[in-house]
Amino acid sequence: MNFKAYKMDGLGNDFVIIDNRTGEIKLSGDQIIKICNRSFIGCDQLIIMNHSEESDADLIFYNSDGSESGACGNGTRCVAYLISEENNKKEIILKTKSGVLNSKILGKNLVETVIGIAKTGWKDIPISQKMDTKNLNLKIADKNKNEYFGGTAVNVGNPHAIFFVDKLENFNLENIGPNLEINELFPDRCNITLAEIKNSKKIFVKVWERGAGLTKACGSAACATAFAGKINGLTGNEVDIEFELGNLSISINKNNSIKMKGAVSNIKSIEINL
Repeated sequence: MNFKAYKMDGLGNDFVIIDNRTGEIKLSGDQIIKICNRSFIGCDQLIIMNHSEESDADLIFYNSDGSESGACGNGTRCVAYLISEENNKKEIILKTKSGVLNSKILGKNLVETVIGIAKTGWKDIPISQKMDTKNLNLKIADKNKNEYFGGTAVNVGNPHAIFFVDKLENFNLENIGPNLEINELFPDRCNITLAEIKNSKKIFVKVWERGAGLTKACGSAACATAFAGKINGLTGNEVDIEFELGNLSISINKNNSIKMKGAVSNIKSIEINL
């Protein structure tokens, strides 16, 4: 099987985007994993664009381990930019498993997406037992084996647990993430973020994505972290979430609906031979 696709990224969080609006491409789980494998093409997530009568496209997101993801903020922004370049529209509507997302093209490579209302109910995360989602009381340890307890759970289309720490450099997320992702508290697994508050307007983060591992950036984690900072009284309604390669600007309105704004890469056309 031979077909064209696109490669894009949002702050290093990279995607292979397959345009399947004609419905001709059928991929097996093994083929999805192969495309995501960095010894072949490689990406954090694979995005399938399907035809939709109600929106510009219906998106399906796959993690690099082949599992399906309910939402992907950076991926949605990339697809919105791709479709905008195709049809010269500045407002793009995309259907996802977690809902319909509206995006605006604000300028060259700059996209804002309305992610929607964050959820914090234990059933909405989901969590396996009734508990206070502002403090999951989960243990993490720094490089010196000092132990810390906490974690705030937020669902923004997929589940996130955010741990606020004094210094990111004191923690090894590659050790912490894999264990917490599959903790029995999370029946659908969980994205794990370590967050360092710099001030009320800026948070530094590192993210472990379920099914993908350590990523350079994660849009939904940025939104979840901003919301967790707000409900814990650490930040306000507007905050920049800083990743290794840049930042995403997050704003939360009075109804707790979240907008995410940031850069996307140029579009690279590729060819896939399976």
